[in-house]
Amino acid sequence: MMEISKSIIAVLTMIVLYVGLSGCMKQEGPAERAGKKVDDTVEKGGQQLDKAGKKIEEEFKGK
Repeated sequence: MMEISKSIIAVLTMIVLYVGLSGCMKQEGPAERAGKKVDDTVEKGGQQLDKAGKKIEEEFKGK
């Protein structure tokens, strides 16, 4: 009987901790999502500029 109550207490404790910690997870707001999109766009733009620069270099080396 004592072992069953200890098991129940342990399970209930785990459930409470799980629910409590899942409620603490930070959720992104609209500004954070927009900021991430801006970061991605700037990074992709930088990659495109690098590609364009390499093409220009190749053209000048060929002449």
